[in-house]
Amino acid sequence: MNHPHHIASPCCSRRGFLQKSGSGFGMLALAGLINELQAADALKDPLAPRIAHFPAKAKSVIWLFMNGGQSQIDTWDYKPELEKRDGKELAGFDKNTGFFPGAVGPLMKSPFAFKQHGQSGAWGSEIFPKISEHVDEMAFIYSCFTGSNNHSPALFEINTGMSRQGFPCMGAWVTYGLGSENRNLPGFVVMYDTLGRGIPKGHAQNWGTGFLPSVYQGTALNGQGSPIDNLARVQEMTDPEQRSQLDLLAKLNKAHTEGHAIESELAARIESFELAYRMQMAAPDALDFTKENEATKKLYGIGEKRCEHFAKQCLMARRLVERGVRFVQIYSGGMENLKSWDGHEDIKGNHGGFAGEVDQPIAALLTDLKARGLLDSTLVICAGEFGRLPISQKAAKPGRDHNPNAFTTWLCGGGVKGGAQYGKTDEIGFKAVENRVSVNDLHATILHLLGLDHTKLTYRFNGRDYRLTDVAGNVVKAVVA
Repeated sequence: MNHPHHIASPCCSRRGFLQKSGSGFGMLALAGLINELQAADALKDPLAPRIAHFPAKAKSVIWLFMNGGQSQIDTWDYKPELEKRDGKELAGFDKNTGFFPGAVGPLMKSPFAFKQHGQSGAWGSEIFPKISEHVDEMAFIYSCFTGSNNHSPALFEINTGMSRQGFPCMGAWVTYGLGSENRNLPGFVVMYDTLGRGIPKGHAQNWGTGFLPSVYQGTALNGQGSPIDNLARVQEMTDPEQRSQLDLLAKLNKAHTEGHAIESELAARIESFELAYRMQMAAPDALDFTKENEATKKLYGIGEKRCEHFAKQCLMARRLVERGVRFVQIYSGGMENLKSWDGHEDIKGNHGGFAGEVDQPIAALLTDLKARGLLDSTLVICAGEFGRLPISQKAAKPGRDHNPNAFTTWLCGGGVKGGAQYGKTDEIGFKAVENRVSVNDLHATILHLLGLDHTKLTYRFNGRDYRLTDVAGNVVKAVVA
């Protein structure tokens, strides 16, 4: 029982369990008491580092989220058959697969050239020349699929495992399971578009805690202006005065909790006040990329107008995990359509433009993490909420509609088998057909790489033990080193 969320494996029978428990009820009572004490300790210090279920290389995560639905057949899943059948109708196609049934066109080849890279021979689109240099360190899962063709439910599913609101996201689950290595920074940080193009559909629920204590929610950095609101101390107040206020508040809250049952939300609120106090010095330093040398800033693309905004976020992500932040999620693109990877029109211009924003920064992030000895302990993930259809969506400049049946995810770093290629879509990239990987499977794999058994990472709510993967999920062992 290293954690309150560990679950013992079941015995063959209740009688056998009691017989093996040293007179049974005494040991049951002791086990219950230990659980209560551990739960109480977790509430007193909810972000304290915790031991994983089993040893693992990955200690932190950087999730590069291609918001809007990146096209698998225009990025990493090369389909020569699609080129041969360009302009032909797809027989038997269900027009309700995508989101715009009235705009269904014929099959459309990728407007981008592909070539193979590295010793693994992984195919990559011309829009990712720099990321493609790292394919031998990356593991590709070509056969991912999801359950919704609409952005908000699909965003909820890829982030929380459920296509409806009210459930904890992966970053919250990971922080709940492992705590944080740095007590002066949030355990979970989120960055979204800084160019005024909006935030992902579903907004903050994509990085919310659902029924988990709120201390585990993502701290979203502002798109413009000060990264974190209300962090600086009021000018008229000294540090001793602020510390005195917090001590008084903690004393009053402690008096309240002594007369009531354990209240996780109150404990989380107390911890949030203390964390904000500790962050006043640590956060500005962690987020100040200007302290990096010129070579590093040039590597990421800072100073390059096309990609500078995303470059800053990738560099800050490295600085955060370097300081012990557990989970960082960066969203590329804004809310919808041409403001994100949602290429309903002009797939060439849409994907070419957004790839230009992320290619150099992401490649630099992988290079920089490796050079600093951080890649082995940092799991880098790149995925969106779904893929795109191989048929065209009718427009002056054709695009592609949503495709829940297939999308590509790549992983790199902590515990990942470099050069692995898993699963397949059909010959035109429409549906995942070989070694299909559900969102539950993907989540189970990510947790496994962090040393967490997805069946044991649970939280009791409304009389039921919930988990990120619900009642499903299998680890994709082929991508694990």
